[in-house]
Amino acid sequence: MAVLGDAARVDAPLGALTTSRVGGPAAVAYVANGMPDLQRAAEAAAASGLEILVVGRGSNLLVADRGFEGIALFLGDAYAKVEFDSADATVTAGASVALPVLARQCAAAGLGGLEWAVGVPGSVGGAVRMNAGGHGSDMASCLIDADIVDLEAGTGAVHDVSALNLKYRSSGLQNRHVVVRARLSGRQAPPSTVTDQIADIVRWRREHQPGGQNSGSVFMNPPLTSTGTVSAGAHIDQTGLRGLRMGTAEVSRLHANFIVSDPGGTAADVVALMAEIRRRVAESTGIVLQPEVRMVGFEATPTPS
Repeated sequence: MAVLGDAARVDAPLGALTTSRVGGPAAVAYVANGMPDLQRAAEAAAASGLEILVVGRGSNLLVADRGFEGIALFLGDAYAKVEFDSADATVTAGASVALPVLARQCAAAGLGGLEWAVGVPGSVGGAVRMNAGGHGSDMASCLIDADIVDLEAGTGAVHDVSALNLKYRSSGLQNRHVVVRARLSGRQAPPSTVTDQIADIVRWRREHQPGGQNSGSVFMNPPLTSTGTVSAGAHIDQTGLRGLRMGTAEVSRLHANFIVSDPGGTAADVVALMAEIRRRVAESTGIVLQPEVRMVGFEATPTPS
């Protein structure tokens, strides 16, 4: 606190800021609005021995009920700028920009190719870190390069997409890396055409995915096999788990790869339900589903028993 000063908050809400709205507080929360702030956060972590957790919009994050015993680092308004370059059909976006906002701004600017982002309720920085995607595309397909700060070194650099090792819902980025900006490629298109495509995606999501308190897709799709691939949701559904409830958490009746929490629910119930899903699917199919949601503050990842 001596290093971070008045900009830091102790025992700050964290779980409540995620889209699942379950889980406890962070020991410390800090908002960075530039390189000096990021360096200050790194200095505080080094002096205290606390871990830093970079938090985007909390759409793929499950926080333990006991909270996170570290520094929750948020990127502020300085990282919320969006700039278009019509000459080469690119857009540069700050890491704290919400993906749905970016998609709609691209539509207004006549830039297509990022319509899929309207269906991902995360941030640009988080999308780079986990190679977020949906509706037939992902960050790897449109990312040109990203500005990344290495908290341990206290330096920032631009990294080409080829250096980030983007794979299905993962990247080569480590906890010490903070994505601060990303440059994305698109294509020139009539705004009305892009807007119509975005409306179709929004309509599909409302019809096929639940609202309420959830962290999005809970499990990653299993790897492709010689006989094709079956999504995680399909495996869960075929095992008869749609609607399965444990305490305050329930497998969505609209999409089986979503877990919806009751108001006032607990992360412990979500984790217990995840473990039961994995156990039953493994028992039925031999496939062990891997979590897509990032779990923070837990002693261990749930495994089939």
